Amino acid sequence: MTERDRPAPEAFLPAAAQEGRGRLKIFLGAAPGVGKTFEMLSEGAARSRAGVDVVVGIVETHGRADTAALTAGLEILPRRAIDHEGRMLTEMDLDALLERRPALALVDELAHTNAAGSRHPKRYQDIEELLEAGIDVYTTVNIQHVESLNDIVASFTRVRVRETVPDSVLEQAEIEVVDIPPDELIERLREGKVYLPQEATRALAHFFSKSNLSALRELALRRAAQAVDAQMLEHLRANALGGTWAGSERIVVAVSELAGADGLVRAAKRLADALHAPWTAVHIETARTRQLAPDGHRRIAEVLGLATKLGAQVATIPATHVIDGLKRFTIEARATQLVVGKSARSRWFELRHGSVVDRLVRETPGIAVHVLPLEERSRPSSRSTFWPAAGRWDRPSSYLYATLMVAAVTMLGAMMFRFLNIGNVALLYLLPVMAAASLFGLRPGLYAGLASSLAYNFVFLPPVGSLSVSNPENVVSIFVLIGVAIVTSQLTSRVRIEADLAAGSARTNAALAGFLRQLTALNDPNEVGQAACAEIARLLGLRTVLLEPGLAGLDVAATTEAGVRLEAIEMAAAQWAHDTGQPAGRGTGTLAASDWQFQPLRAGDRALGVMGLARDDGVDPIRADQLALLGSLVDQTSLALERLQLEAEMRDVEAVRERDRLRAALLSSVGHDLRTPLTSVLAASAELRRRYDDPLLETIESEAMRLNRFVANLLDMARVEAGALKLNIEPVDLTDAVAGAVHDTRRALEGHAIILEVSPDLPFVLVDPQLFHHVLINLLDNAGRYGDAGTPIAIKAQRAHDELLFSVLDQGRGLPPGREEEVFETFRRMEGSDRSIGGTGLGLAIVKGFAEAMGASVEARNRDDGRGACFTIHFPDRLVVRTADKVEL
Repeated sequence: MTERDRPAPEAFLPAAAQEGRGRLKIFLGAAPGVGKTFEMLSEGAARSRAGVDVVVGIVETHGRADTAALTAGLEILPRRAIDHEGRMLTEMDLDALLERRPALALVDELAHTNAAGSRHPKRYQDIEELLEAGIDVYTTVNIQHVESLNDIVASFTRVRVRETVPDSVLEQAEIEVVDIPPDELIERLREGKVYLPQEATRALAHFFSKSNLSALRELALRRAAQAVDAQMLEHLRANALGGTWAGSERIVVAVSELAGADGLVRAAKRLADALHAPWTAVHIETARTRQLAPDGHRRIAEVLGLATKLGAQVATIPATHVIDGLKRFTIEARATQLVVGKSARSRWFELRHGSVVDRLVRETPGIAVHVLPLEERSRPSSRSTFWPAAGRWDRPSSYLYATLMVAAVTMLGAMMFRFLNIGNVALLYLLPVMAAASLFGLRPGLYAGLASSLAYNFVFLPPVGSLSVSNPENVVSIFVLIGVAIVTSQLTSRVRIEADLAAGSARTNAALAGFLRQLTALNDPNEVGQAACAEIARLLGLRTVLLEPGLAGLDVAATTEAGVRLEAIEMAAAQWAHDTGQPAGRGTGTLAASDWQFQPLRAGDRALGVMGLARDDGVDPIRADQLALLGSLVDQTSLALERLQLEAEMRDVEAVRERDRLRAALLSSVGHDLRTPLTSVLAASAELRRRYDDPLLETIESEAMRLNRFVANLLDMARVEAGALKLNIEPVDLTDAVAGAVHDTRRALEGHAIILEVSPDLPFVLVDPQLFHHVLINLLDNAGRYGDAGTPIAIKAQRAHDELLFSVLDQGRGLPPGREEEVFETFRRMEGSDRSIGGTGLGLAIVKGFAEAMGASVEARNRDDGRGACFTIHFPDRLVVRTADKVEL
């Protein structure tokens, strides 16, 4: 079995992971209403009629009679009821389905978010548990719910879908696209077959436009094609099948140091964009590549860097010949199209060396080869592969050793001549020729062949003692010796090149393993930075410096040389690399005048720092053949630094948790200790006021009540932070709630007119009445204290697209710009700001805590007219009592 026929070992991993698991099939649609659920139920019913044990785990018919009719004859599992904030919700009974253990489960709406209290927050996690139990699952999903496409869909539909499914779920599933033309879907919507009539009108004006549906349809078909292509490639690798088997296009562009290679990359990018195909830029590293001048290596690095910026994957492949490397890479990548350049060559050159392009066309059947002309100028000089450059053995001593070997064989042949004939003596001369060609290369081998021919002719061929040949047949022996020298040296050169490539790969792997082992053993960021700089400098022969974010920008954290000084242009290049995540400085396309090249250190979206690289001779720091090694070293350095940062953050989190626990315990203790005497004070002041009519008693009672509210806030904050709030959710009329809160804060609102803009027709909200009363009291108390004296306070409520907004607006100095959210922090009083007037810093923190506990959210901002602050509570639709259910996209 050849290497090409051998299945890839990693291709068996998905099959091994699938052992004992159920199979997942996803019915993928471009939009609601295309018939996903209908198709799933139809296929489930067909499987049931074929004798398969089919159970409906959960299905949403949305009132469609034709869809509901398909469930007849299928076993439907009863749903599980969940009490959520006073409302009874129903979800799929996962435990009952696992206990029932059918062969096939039908589970609708893959992206659904389960109600609080369910075992998993998402339905796709329920399905994952079913698959682990060996149950096959059919499910449905729309393309806008795929996580990687969420931003793309939102960009043209203007609808941000909150329920998403990871792409990994689709990658392990069989996908069936359920598709109908946009015009037909729009007609179904108008006929009321998708949504209720009042909802259909709004959907047609927004989400269900023909342009949106066409774009969604294209995304669905393309995503399904990608999934099919990926699964097909796994099958091909597991079974060692040849050919491209293109479910989608895959493009490879071959780059070199020749002028015009950047044009090849741009052409490949345009081709990939036109075909919506992935593409790879590959450089084949041969023995000739190592003989290039520094300018040649720099051009290769620039071209690969350009490909990376344009979105390509890049690869550097070692090979004995360009054609062999390209053929092997295109086979492994299953490429369907290859972009290569052809430079202007003379006819004589092509006769001697052949045409790489012509050979590629002949030897890569099934691949479309795009040939673009390249400029011949700026071609780095290199010797012919037939006449390799002098190596470490091709020195004058090589010819001396060859001469001594020929002389030794001549002496041996002379001593044995009386026992041997002339033909046997000629065979002895093969030994020095093969030895010289193998050990010293082509030219010493040819010299040994020529010297052997002369010695053989002079000593053994008649007339002995002269260089003339009397028998023409002996001329053949002379040419055989020269031919053996040529063939042996070529074979030896090829073996040596392959050995050098293998040794280089082994050295790289060993260096990476040692580097990773060294970084893993360190637990101090400074030590990791210093070790990374030292090891990169040693492996690549560079000067290195590590810069990390500081208080005033990037600071030097580690370096291989003391007193390193970076000029303004170097710091600008380093900052640009840090901010953009792209290399900058010498040898790149950004701030190339810098003497240093800076590589960003990133972990996900987090910027950890930059690694600076420079050479003493002033040339570009990195050659093309070092790019792969540098990338691995930089990635491992980033991972090591991220590991240490995460460990430090975890220690900080534990410290914060302990601090919060102690603070909550203190608040609770102090609050309870104050509550008892305050109750007595309030009771006594109330009794005194009943007996005596003295304004001083009213002041005592008022201040005692304010102190009591403060203590209540302490206790409430302790409950919020401890997660000990017990909710009693029920419908609340906003008008009544506002009236009660205004009455209880009348002293704080004294001097302020109340402008009430809360329509009595607004729906009720589902909240805890007591907690909501606290929220309103704190908002009104805050507005009364911070609003300018004599200014009105507005209370507004209105319906929005998918929520209800409740706002309290004062007329004061407003909030410090850019620091609006800080007002919700515990004990935050915004000291030194325009609103640093009294207060304990607990009221708004309680507002936020109580609102979020009830499922709402709070926003703080300045009024649009700039005349004060506005605090808004956002009640999502699920907290709004509606007279009729509304179907959402």
